[in-house]
Amino acid sequence: MSESANRLLKHFYANSPHPYRLFEEEVGSALRSESVLLDAGCGRAVPVLRKFIGRAARLIGVDLVEFTDVPPGIEIHRADLSAIPLPDATVDVVMSRSVFEHLENPVTVYREFARILRPGGHIIFLTANMWDYATLVARAIPNRFHSRIVSYAEGREEADVFPTHYRTNTRRAVERLSAQSRLKVDSFRYLGQYPNYFMFNAGFFLLGTGYDKLVTRFERLRFLRGWILVTLRRPAEP
Repeated sequence: MSESANRLLKHFYANSPHPYRLFEEEVGSALRSESVLLDAGCGRAVPVLRKFIGRAARLIGVDLVEFTDVPPGIEIHRADLSAIPLPDATVDVVMSRSVFEHLENPVTVYREFARILRPGGHIIFLTANMWDYATLVARAIPNRFHSRIVSYAEGREEADVFPTHYRTNTRRAVERLSAQSRLKVDSFRYLGQYPNYFMFNAGFFLLGTGYDKLVTRFERLRFLRGWILVTLRRPAEP
């Protein structure tokens, strides 16, 4: 990370809530003290799920990775998201952050989430927008190079960079997959963010900041923002 870019980040984005925070607020608003919350693609140490300790009756993490340092009180399952080892209609809220861009066959995951959700339950996910410039570049680069590039740009461990497919990263795709899974789209929001992929260089970061401020200011350009925050709902039974 460039020190100059970090100073620019503090200057231009000091009062801008990060999409991660908006995502957590959305999840929190859907929770009740008696809720069952499942984090789909929770990560090795369940970093997001642990923030909800004490705010729900049951916390469940599901991922394919090996788990490490999981706090007491969090139930974990090493499983594919298309085959979650839970009975039907046992979860109130499914949350997922930065995972849906990796789904190779998203309809099976949508349907699995619909299966485990109670009627009236919600799926809340944050994922990359298909039309963001970073996503367009990522789609043009073969997956075998992604881990090296992301490790350099963000400092993330290469082992934690996974193949991307971007098959549920547009409004049209979300609406189609939801209809196929008998889910309803409650909300669909485009969110901007600081140009995190340019943190290695102040000049590039400044250019990215100008672009982000432009697409954030004008509502007609919202489809170019970096993230989509989606809330789906399983309709209540008649």
